[in-house]
Amino acid sequence: MTTNYKSDYIERFFGDGSEFGVKLTISKEDTPLGTAGPIQLLKNDLDTPFLVMNGDILSLVDFGKLYEFALAQDSLLTLAIKKEITPFDFGNIFFEGNFVTGIEEKPNIVMYILAGIYVMKPEIFRFFPAKEFFGMDMLIRRMLDDGHPVSKYDLQDYWLDIGRIDDYYTAQKEYNSHFNRGDN
Repeated sequence: MTTNYKSDYIERFFGDGSEFGVKLTISKEDTPLGTAGPIQLLKNDLDTPFLVMNGDILSLVDFGKLYEFALAQDSLLTLAIKKEITPFDFGNIFFEGNFVTGIEEKPNIVMYILAGIYVMKPEIFRFFPAKEFFGMDMLIRRMLDDGHPVSKYDLQDYWLDIGRIDDYYTAQKEYNSHFNRGDN
């Protein structure tokens, strides 16, 4: 786990992970390194393909299925992506010069977004700068600009980014129905 803000609090809470049934190594950033940069602090411990997940994601992704998919790809990076549909409140007008050629009333905006879940192969570290701010978007662009394939995994499972306050409240409401099923 990479940390920066409130590192000491996070370390005290999670410890070595044994209380939660996992082995946990915490890597503390001295200065903010972005969404990808801190991963390099752990590169000596990452000698097999590994999963990276943003800390503000709530999901029921089948990590085993994602991992197996990523291993089968001829790429060092697999991105989990999620289809998001946003209703648009206004009609879209098409035109040429001063003449209308078409109309689309209140279309949905469909985008495929980064889901904040990645599988990386250790060779990926050659794309990381040393101890510099480096975002996941920068890593993806660098790989694409250098002609290296990046694969995508279509996430069909429940997923919610809880980095915005409204989504955090949604997560609080939905947690019991999706995650707390009494099988603890």
